[in-house]
Amino acid sequence: MKNYYSQQLSAERLRLCYEIAPPRVKCYLEAEIEFVLDKITPSDLVLELGCGYGRVLQKLITKANVVVGIDTSRDSLRLARETTGGAPHCYLSQMNAVALGFRDRVFDMVFCIQNGISAFKVDQRKLMSEAMRVTCSGGRFLFSSYSERFWKDRLEWFRIQSDYGLIGEIDNEATGDGVIVCKDGFRATTIGPDNFAQLTSNFDVSPDISEVDDSSIFCEILVKC
Repeated sequence: MKNYYSQQLSAERLRLCYEIAPPRVKCYLEAEIEFVLDKITPSDLVLELGCGYGRVLQKLITKANVVVGIDTSRDSLRLARETTGGAPHCYLSQMNAVALGFRDRVFDMVFCIQNGISAFKVDQRKLMSEAMRVTCSGGRFLFSSYSERFWKDRLEWFRIQSDYGLIGEIDNEATGDGVIVCKDGFRATTIGPDNFAQLTSNFDVSPDISEVDDSSIFCEILVKC
């Protein structure tokens, strides 16, 4: 199900996923956004990989100088334009995160949160390599995934999405150990601290891997000057 999010969970259906999230999940979502916002300065040029319908962008535009959001779903990008109110310093583009159409070293920050590194279903090392390529010297890029501590809340959220018909029926026998499997072929995995360390081991960087809100694992990398 390589294109599940662009074909099945885009635009209004994706927005509904977040609207029906239980309170603990909404706390997790806000904690991730706040973690990113705290790293941004008013002069920054920021890129979000997998911006969806603009849920995070609408907060970025109040903090950064220029924000850019990319996504593979054109329908989601149309909704993102509405969500951000057509802000003149917010740019949207349909693009694959492993083949970015930007020149080298242009963004002060590049980020991909809410487990996009797994959800995109792309080569994860290439995804991080592209993020590094377009991040300027002295800038940073961030990726996040789910913490093991968040398993029960995450599974509850996915069950609610299934009940709403947004994803397939949960396959209870195949689901476990951080992996959620649906009977329609949807499969949601995660990246742990050891995985992040391994993915960045060949990049000559020193990743800062931390847990946020007992719900997220963040991998933050400062690009050398």
